Amino acid sequence: MALNKKIKIFNFEINKTEIIGVVIALLTIILDFIFIFKNKPLFYFIIGISFIIAGLPFFIFLVFETSRMGQKESMFLEFARNLVANVKAGTPISKAILNIREKDYGALNPHIQKLANQISLGIPLHTAFETFSRDTGSETISRAITIMGESEKAGGQIEDVLESVVLSVSQIEKLKKERSSSLYTLVVQGYIIYLIFLVIILVMEFKILPIASGLGEGILAGTSKGFGEGIGGILGTGVSKLASPEELARPFFWFLVVQGFFTGLVIGKLSEGKIIPGLKHSFILIVLAILVDTGSKLFLGSPGG
Repeated sequence: MALNKKIKIFNFEINKTEIIGVVIALLTIILDFIFIFKNKPLFYFIIGISFIIAGLPFFIFLVFETSRMGQKESMFLEFARNLVANVKAGTPISKAILNIREKDYGALNPHIQKLANQISLGIPLHTAFETFSRDTGSETISRAITIMGESEKAGGQIEDVLESVVLSVSQIEKLKKERSSSLYTLVVQGYIIYLIFLVIILVMEFKILPIASGLGEGILAGTSKGFGEGIGGILGTGVSKLASPEELARPFFWFLVVQGFFTGLVIGKLSEGKIIPGLKHSFILIVLAILVDTGSKLFLGSPGG
């Protein structure tokens, strides 16, 4: 597929759509600096949109690849079952792979075709299996293929080994589905907790920080008129200006982004057992943080404004 065409840059593989997204984001940021720099709320809102534009293609392809990997593992179970049926009928495993190569295995089709072609060319089965395992990129398939390859080299009742592999893969897939179902509530709770955190940060920015800044300005004004000498001594004679609510609110934006990133990774680890799938949750939470925080400043005005 054209979507999967990769370009290698500094040992990283990215596709053309991802490059286009990054280029558009960079152009948007440059234009934002040139034309909208003075309007701070709009400036930061557009910066947030630029990061979303840059990250969206990566998010889409991560979801796409995660879905394809799940389909590969599901179809591998079907492939292994058909292989067992052929081997039980007395067909050698190499010939059995050639017999079932034309069946539809969805996302696994290109890998099975390549496996069959290698066998047709006389490449040893264990070597072809290693290539198949590496190309699929699945740990589940890799473990199963390793067992198949070793059992083929060792000889003996290979159909029994294949049946054990099928049973093992089937149990793994069942456990994955049960894990995903049982942890769905936990994933929802993770999103709810983050939304509560987001609301707390917004209340801090728009309600508490302006009040705190106003109190600080009142104290500073009192010391400048000769009152509150004790407080003035604590503050120091060089204090002439307190930080504005806008300046105090800036770190809160990064709190939201960092919290969203790591919360997403935790959600992915809990729900799917891997950190990488959690990146899609991280992207969703970061996008939510950027849009809500910068959008609220744009439409409601800066804190204390």
